[in-house]
Amino acid sequence: MEEHYRIFEEKGRAAEAGGGAEKIAKIHKAGRMTARERIQTLLDARTFVEMDKLVTHRCSDFGMDKNKIPGDGMVTGYGKIDGRLVFVFAQDFTVFGGTMSRANADKVVKVMDMAMRMGAPVIGLNDSGGARIQEGVESLAGYADIFYRNVMASGVIPQISAILGPCAGGAVYSPAMTDFIFMVRESGYMFVTGPEVIKTVTHEEVTMEELGGAMTHNSKSGVAHFAAENDEQVVLMIRELMSFLPSNNMEDPPTSPCTDDVMRQDEHLQTIVPADPNKPYNMKEIITTVVDNHNFFEVMPHYARNIITGFARLGGKPVGVVANQPDILAGVLDIDSSVKAARFVRFCDCFNIPLVTFVDVPGFLPGTRQEFGGIIKHGAKLLYAFSEATVPKITVITRKAYGGAYDVMSSKHIGGDVNYAFPVAEIAVMGPEGAVNIIYKGKLGEQERTEAVSEYRRTFANPYKAAELGYIDEIIYPRQTRAKLIQALELTQNKSKTNPAKKHGNIPL
Repeated sequence: MEEHYRIFEEKGRAAEAGGGAEKIAKIHKAGRMTARERIQTLLDARTFVEMDKLVTHRCSDFGMDKNKIPGDGMVTGYGKIDGRLVFVFAQDFTVFGGTMSRANADKVVKVMDMAMRMGAPVIGLNDSGGARIQEGVESLAGYADIFYRNVMASGVIPQISAILGPCAGGAVYSPAMTDFIFMVRESGYMFVTGPEVIKTVTHEEVTMEELGGAMTHNSKSGVAHFAAENDEQVVLMIRELMSFLPSNNMEDPPTSPCTDDVMRQDEHLQTIVPADPNKPYNMKEIITTVVDNHNFFEVMPHYARNIITGFARLGGKPVGVVANQPDILAGVLDIDSSVKAARFVRFCDCFNIPLVTFVDVPGFLPGTRQEFGGIIKHGAKLLYAFSEATVPKITVITRKAYGGAYDVMSSKHIGGDVNYAFPVAEIAVMGPEGAVNIIYKGKLGEQERTEAVSEYRRTFANPYKAAELGYIDEIIYPRQTRAKLIQALELTQNKSKTNPAKKHGNIPL
């Protein structure tokens, strides 16, 4: 009997040793964690249950049959975050460079299938050299099996990816189909083709960091949603994100006890919007002032900064926040901001997270670059997303809401449930200056033009016409914003709306 236990313990130690002490020391020297250390930091203490710990690859070519390590470079299992079940897989770079074997893919597939059956999120910690070349098409088939499950799980359970090392070639498409991507600066990379291939084919010279580093994908491509300084920060950020999300699409997001006065009024909101309609201000000041404990968890903070997306709580209930940012490009909608907001809105709708929208938008960004880039199509994505969403939708117009952008930003006409406006709000087809230029086409003298602009501003650049027509439910004092939003959330908490039966809509991609 002792011999049986000895063999069992030896195999367990071999799996936990991964590629050996030397390779683990190299990982630590680079300031990185091993796969198991990452999982232990991510999950609640002593909750991780490892699955398929002793699985090995089945490849016999190129001498691989003589080189087998239990676990084969992939750690999979389940545990808890804040007491809630999650499934996790982590690539172990110390074993064959974390490359994907058929056996590894089967481990991930098993975890994802279980997560779907149990209705629990999946978190992938990526750190891999890509496909295992010795296995050829079997490795590629394994990737495709994972891709298929990413698609089937989309909108059913939250899927989170962390890029903690290299992620190249076909491997990038699994994270790309998950809901949120975290990347570590200076060690996480994503690209379809690497610098050497690009140099050979297009003669461009680019570093790995410039091509696919964390800030490239956070600020330029929009592929990633969060950037962190190290492995530990990534896993702590994932834990915070999970606190806002339900386990699956059949649950409501988790509520927290609210210690912040729900009726709190903030007098500085009365003057936060400048009297000069062309003067910028920081919309984040309004958001952080009104949400619980001033805590706003921003999503994609480095990309398309003219629009703000993120999670917060109001009265203890998670909400998704979408807001124009007057401090950047006057809060105008363009291609990047439309796509960024549209995907966030659709995520919130998938997982029953109410949407709170703060509006200060002068319109869509003009120019040939925007038109040739398809602003019509991309702007329509945001319009489509807000129209399709059936979760509670609460809108606050803080200042400008001009033209088609007024319609797009969760207006009453596309299903806004409760629509508020500050007294300084301007709801019109366009700004007074532009409107007078079009209406009178240069027929007025300077004095007459000034009077016409003032008349247009009095008549249309205010919230009262929209309120008279019922397009705005209530004009509120800015200081009341928090209380009014929480009141609206309580009003809409049992909202029931079903879109027409269909296989799926045809969003303008």
